[in-house]
Amino acid sequence: MAQYAWIIPVLPFIAFWLIVFFGRRLPGEGAYVAIGAMLIDAMLSVGLLVQALGGAHYQANFVWAVLGNRPLELGYQIDPLTAVMLNVVTVVGSLIFIYSVGYMHGDPRYPRYFAYMSLFAASMLTLVLANNLLLLYVGWEGVGLCSYLLIGFWFERPAAARASLKAFVTTRVGDLFMFIGILLIFFTIGTLQFDEVFEAVEGGRLAGPTLTLAALLLFGGAVGKSAQVPLHVWLPDAMEGPTPVSALIHAATMVAAGVYLVARTYLLFFASPDHTALTVVAYVGGITALMAATIGIVQDDIKRVMAYSTISQLGYMMMGLGVLGYTAGVFHLMTHAFFKALLFLAAGSVIHAMHTNSMKEMGGLAKVMPWTYRTMLVGSLALAGVPPFAGFWSKDEILLEAFHHNPALFVLGLIGAFITAFYIFRMIFLTFGGHLRSAAHPHESPGVMTVPLVILAVFSAFIGLVGAPWWDNPFHHFVEFEAAGGAAFDVGLALVSTAVALAGIFAAAAVYYWKWISSASLRTAFGPLYTLLVHKYYWDELYARAIVRPTVWTARQLRTFDVYVIDGFVNAVGIVFVWLARLYRLFDLYVVDGAVNLLGWIAKTTGGVLRYMQTGRPQNYLLVIALGVIILVIGGILR
Repeated sequence: MAQYAWIIPVLPFIAFWLIVFFGRRLPGEGAYVAIGAMLIDAMLSVGLLVQALGGAHYQANFVWAVLGNRPLELGYQIDPLTAVMLNVVTVVGSLIFIYSVGYMHGDPRYPRYFAYMSLFAASMLTLVLANNLLLLYVGWEGVGLCSYLLIGFWFERPAAARASLKAFVTTRVGDLFMFIGILLIFFTIGTLQFDEVFEAVEGGRLAGPTLTLAALLLFGGAVGKSAQVPLHVWLPDAMEGPTPVSALIHAATMVAAGVYLVARTYLLFFASPDHTALTVVAYVGGITALMAATIGIVQDDIKRVMAYSTISQLGYMMMGLGVLGYTAGVFHLMTHAFFKALLFLAAGSVIHAMHTNSMKEMGGLAKVMPWTYRTMLVGSLALAGVPPFAGFWSKDEILLEAFHHNPALFVLGLIGAFITAFYIFRMIFLTFGGHLRSAAHPHESPGVMTVPLVILAVFSAFIGLVGAPWWDNPFHHFVEFEAAGGAAFDVGLALVSTAVALAGIFAAAAVYYWKWISSASLRTAFGPLYTLLVHKYYWDELYARAIVRPTVWTARQLRTFDVYVIDGFVNAVGIVFVWLARLYRLFDLYVVDGAVNLLGWIAKTTGGVLRYMQTGRPQNYLLVIALGVIILVIGGILR
């Protein structure tokens, strides 16, 4: 089956073109074609996972182009990391596609939505299957393009149009660094094949400062796609897109691509002298995790809570990879895909019923939306890291690795875990607890939306058990980086992380459920900090002043220079040529044509005079001859 793995990205790609050309004439206006392609991909991915569990590895290549004597090859590979990511993308993606049928029902651009989603899936699957940096970059840019199209899907909304442009430009900054890193690797060792690059690292042909620089440049791309500090600002605004798009971007595809890139090229980071590159990854991830979590506390838009949660959890993944927790980072990438997709889709179910994103206008929904509430509660427990839900096992592994390799980041991770539990249950209590705070008439979502929620809830509850210690952590043995090793399960540390999560839940309940403490009094007590968090640490303001405004000012000055100098010069040259043409016309008309006309007039006048001498009568001619003879004779006599 592995030799047919190339079919996996091809199927949604074909679905994209079918929907583009035939649209509403297809079954379900294209939705069934898109869903069918993803379900077939999910079955194929499960089959590949079974083969990979049996130890199967497969790789296929073909030469795409030759630069001098350097061939550029494209191909795909199947290994444990690929098999896991394929299942994450296709299984979670299939459920999101099915959910979209209900959520997007009645949208005037319904077929276009599923076309874009299919292209998005095809790009991500290409990225995952690639066995070289070139094809991975192709999928990488495809994902970026589709995110632009889907975030701005409702482009008639100015906020959506701005958000799509912001996401596109911000991620392009990271992509530029990544592209330079790819070029550096190619011109250093002459290949982009992963296995050959790794051989070059192990053989010392790619080493020292060059290796560190290459790894950090690749990490620049991951910082952009996975919304790490300082390129995280695009992701919260991406909430302007449809909620299923948010689920796909923030759970299984685009933001996962950055973490996957670091995991796929992990040897480059690991072999960096003194683990310099990994240290950068760890601290960027740790800072991102804590910063985003604190901002999530003060958000009132239910989707923005999820957005900052995603940024924070991506930070945890990067931190895990950076503290030599390769398996822990990938494990959290997998579990997070399921429970974050669940949380986003459940939030979409709430928005679908309430027609608002503001949690201030919600409340009491547990009674009228029981399925949404129960599934969202499961996702929240998984995110908070409460055992035995999925997030507990993966986040605990990250904290364990941090405890052994970087105690400072371990403390930061624990603080982040407390805040995570606090903000997600703040959302639960504000949305589902108490009484409804608006005049809306909410209702449970249709089955096409709630069934995917239930399936994702089951995964969120039990998928983490594949990393349970009493089974000797089978996930660790399947997806591992042997040189990094791995710390053994620590009961004491697990109890500490659980206690921290429960403390966060208790604190949220004290403020927003039991209301022992007024949230208004907390805002007053922590006024400056609250202001800082509401303004998201002033990142947008910083970029506005340091980059956006200077860029706009420069653009305006360049426009002025273009209009009045460049265009002025061109226009002046045009005016000169116009006047020269007019002068030439006058010269041509009165000098050249005048001289020609004068000659014609002289010839005509002379002819008019001479014609009287040409009478045609012989006697006249004889008379003239006689007169001429007489004149000659007289002249001779006078001489």
